[in-house]
Amino acid sequence: MAMKSTPSSKIKTLLILILLAAFPPLSTAMYLPALPTLTKVWGCTEAAINLTLVGFFVSFSLALLVHGPLSDRYGRKPVLMAGISLYILACLVCYLSNGPNMLVAGRILQGFGAAAAATLALAMTKDCFDGAERERAMAHMAVIGSLAPMLAPVLGGIMLSFASWTAIFLSQAALGVVSMWGVWKLKEPSPATTRTLKEVFGSYLRLMCNLRFMTLCLLVALGMTPLFCFTGGSSFIFISHFGLSEQAYSFFFAFNAAALMLGFWICGLLLKHTSGFRIIMMGYIGIFVGAMVLAFCANLGPWGMALPMGFLTMSLGISRPPSNNFLLEQVKSDAGSAASLIMFTMFVSGAAAVWFIALPWDNKILTLAMVGVAASVLVLILLPWLGRSPQA
Repeated sequence: MAMKSTPSSKIKTLLILILLAAFPPLSTAMYLPALPTLTKVWGCTEAAINLTLVGFFVSFSLALLVHGPLSDRYGRKPVLMAGISLYILACLVCYLSNGPNMLVAGRILQGFGAAAAATLALAMTKDCFDGAERERAMAHMAVIGSLAPMLAPVLGGIMLSFASWTAIFLSQAALGVVSMWGVWKLKEPSPATTRTLKEVFGSYLRLMCNLRFMTLCLLVALGMTPLFCFTGGSSFIFISHFGLSEQAYSFFFAFNAAALMLGFWICGLLLKHTSGFRIIMMGYIGIFVGAMVLAFCANLGPWGMALPMGFLTMSLGISRPPSNNFLLEQVKSDAGSAASLIMFTMFVSGAAAVWFIALPWDNKILTLAMVGVAASVLVLILLPWLGRSPQA
């Protein structure tokens, strides 16, 4: 049941949720401009340095399975405070890294900590908002929160122009400190219960065994795979393939993030006039169209990559807020566990996409486009059928 609160307290809560939801994109996008440099400095392969991304996504995904149920038992704030503390420690490990192995270890720890912020931000939308209000809150979170992936690579590129890549992780540690203060000031939205951990994880396992709910989670997560492929491969495409500078690349990445924000904003407008499910389907049609155009424009230079990818990403942004709300509406309790499973499937798909795009493809752009076509076609065929089934 949604927490009773005043409009002003809801605004403050929404701002904190936006900050928490920004942890994954900031942790991922901010150091992307440094990846090609690190391969040269440490003399390692592209696949080896991409393990810093894969390691983050895998640890992030596994930690999601823990943070949600723990927050259902002990409350949101204690789990958040512990997760953010681990995140700050992990940033310092990354800062001190002197080789790819230590950086991968730091990123794995960072993923564990960031997972608490991301999954509980989603769970707390169900704690604090109801129905259409929650859908609008998600759209607002998405619009403002999308500034993080848009600005992060630009800030990272600027930092690299006057400081070492290690400064990026110090700035992320500072973000953790600010977030810790915000969570400490927050009123507990879901107090601790008297249920045992066995009872909490029992309901969690029942949810995991619900084939329809898990299939829906996986299906919706597929829509994110083109964006994760772009995240994992874009620096090598723009810098190594097209020969752009690190700073020029950061602006192309920001352009794609701006397209995502535009999609979230369009979603907010559409929600006033049509149902969330129709918006989801419109978004996936756009993903299919963008991926097809990208396939034909793969060899037309940086803008031949950026423009169709931007349209694809905008379409993904249109579909994202109602997709998350659609999944949360499938459960009546244990929002933390449900949020964990939603985020888990999304980031496992993301880790697989980052690994996949790092393979030695002859044409990474065409490969990315084919991922977008395959994912959108599967969703467009299966989601209408599953969406008509009874709720979980």
